[in-house]
Amino acid sequence: MKSIAEVIIRMDEIVSECRSKESRIGYFAVLYRQVTLRIKQGILNREFEDNPRMEKLDILFAKRFIDAYELWLQGKQPTKSWKIAFDASQSNSYLVLQHLFLGINAHINLDLGIAASQTMEGSDLNEIRNDFNKINSILAELVDGVKANISTVSPIFGWLIPLAKGKDEMFLNFSIQLARDGAWKYAGEYHLAQDKKFQIRDRDENISKLAEKLINPGKLLSFLVKIIGFAEWKSVNKTMDQLDVLVK
Repeated sequence: MKSIAEVIIRMDEIVSECRSKESRIGYFAVLYRQVTLRIKQGILNREFEDNPRMEKLDILFAKRFIDAYELWLQGKQPTKSWKIAFDASQSNSYLVLQHLFLGINAHINLDLGIAASQTMEGSDLNEIRNDFNKINSILAELVDGVKANISTVSPIFGWLIPLAKGKDEMFLNFSIQLARDGAWKYAGEYHLAQDKKFQIRDRDENISKLAEKLINPGKLLSFLVKIIGFAEWKSVNKTMDQLDVLVK
């Protein structure tokens, strides 16, 4: 892929594949396609400090998700954090937000730092920090839109969010803000590392542990997840359609 337009074409194909297979990977794919569309519009509007550089970052960033997805479909091994997310998609035991956060966990906590470093290869990484943060802000805004309207597909969770008083991310042991901060720190470590393959393996091992906590949050929270999940929509395609509306 050499342009953000090509990325969007591939994302459209993945969303269609998930619909035809009724795969819950489609929940993240729908969200991420909207992130990519939003970044494309931002580039056209010249919202970023360096718009051509942002397109390069977006392509490298998206490629890590797409490559992991294709490896998993072929029965090969993507990074462990992506494998946990993809394997979880085969179960109806997890909440829609759990599936979304599993994808976001792998993509921000592991992929984004790598993509940022690759974008700035041979240059000062700090030059991209503001645009790096903008990608996270766009994703956070779209996720907030989903959470604000999640009662459509998850009535009980939608009812709990106001009671949680902004602590709903803690309920699922995941914070996009913390992920962003950790991703930037990791980008710096990866950028300076001599053995980049080791850096990826080591980081992936740590991020996969967070993924495990997202799907196994402990006895009490697991019990609450079951109660919440009981009332969630069971139709994958219907849920994907609704998520697509919520994140636009």
